[in-house]
Amino acid sequence: MPSPRPSRKFRLQRYLHWLLDRAPENPSLDPCRKKIALIKRGRFSYTNLRVSEFLAQHFSEYEMEVVDIEDDVLRGNKGIVLTNIFHVLRIYGWDVVKGKRSMRDCFYRTPYIFQQIKLLMGDYLGFRRSEFVFSIQTQSLFDGSVTGLPHFVYTDHTHLANLYYPAFDPAMLFSREWIDFESDIYRAANQVFIMSNHVGRSVIEHYGVDPLRVTCVYAGSNVEIIPRPLKNDNYRNRRIVFIGVDWERKGGPVLIEAFKLVREKLPDATLVILGAEPKISLPGVEIVGRVLLSEVASYLVEASVFCMPTKVEPFGIAPIEALAYKVPAVATRIGALPDIIQHGKTGYLVAPDSVDELAAALIDLLSDPDKCRRFGELGQKVVRETYTWDAVGCRIRDEIMVELKKGCN
Repeated sequence: MPSPRPSRKFRLQRYLHWLLDRAPENPSLDPCRKKIALIKRGRFSYTNLRVSEFLAQHFSEYEMEVVDIEDDVLRGNKGIVLTNIFHVLRIYGWDVVKGKRSMRDCFYRTPYIFQQIKLLMGDYLGFRRSEFVFSIQTQSLFDGSVTGLPHFVYTDHTHLANLYYPAFDPAMLFSREWIDFESDIYRAANQVFIMSNHVGRSVIEHYGVDPLRVTCVYAGSNVEIIPRPLKNDNYRNRRIVFIGVDWERKGGPVLIEAFKLVREKLPDATLVILGAEPKISLPGVEIVGRVLLSEVASYLVEASVFCMPTKVEPFGIAPIEALAYKVPAVATRIGALPDIIQHGKTGYLVAPDSVDELAAALIDLLSDPDKCRRFGELGQKVVRETYTWDAVGCRIRDEIMVELKKGCN
């Protein structure tokens, strides 16, 4: 099937918007002030909002233009969207029908949509690139770079990083052709900013990117962390908190089996489940389900230990929030979690699916309030120094300014 270019109507609309933006009667436009472009898709678990905030703060000398791939680029091109649905069904249709994959997950994993977004971005920003100092995109589902404009990527994953997870089935990789296009995202960037070291390792090992162009800048919490007094009886209440909507992927069933062993040793231990709503009924288990982000803190400060024995985790915001409130964390030694949790210092890391090891770690902490306090205090210190959006913004600004100076020399 032929690959249609962006419609003439779409290109004309963008050109008219550009003319209107440059009109002298527009009092909000400073013709001498350069811009930066933030290219995103949707909310990205609220991360896009935080990135927008720290870019505005740390690059205040520039105006910022936010480009949403779905709202600003694809919405005016229904023909491309419908054609891509055909390509999704052609490549992944059987898996979609059997429920192994969702249509939404597959939508951005076709070579067709990758190429079309690249063309659309050229029409959207290309003829205005002289207005911009640089562009930066979040996630690595598309290539938002424009020829002649310095470009940066900030992501929490690569697709091939899934191969690092013991629970991942290689048969669930997306098409090899799409993965080859994914490589273009990293190669087109002046710098690839990643949230954790395992993703950086993947960018280098799986995609052949020069290590000098890969920088780990970490990430911050998506809720405002306001100091609160703990309400856990000085870590003596033996309460565990789990946070996660995806019960299976976050290791919920493993936690339940481990909690049964914990109760044999510590009958007064309790478990509070936030996010997920599994159909279980056990003594000591309270299922809260979904709560507002602003309400999470009230549950964390009542906990002695946070636990999330996840099987796949590109980046774990919940453990960061727990540590920020001085709650030690127990999780699996996969993905970004070894970056976040210092084993034996701010919490424990255990093997995925190891019920006995998980139970032993929980029993060890719940039996030792003083250790919980020490782990929690150090955890909060680590979060303040590394895992705040202000710290991330400072790191990204420093790296970008170095790259921009290179271009001026």
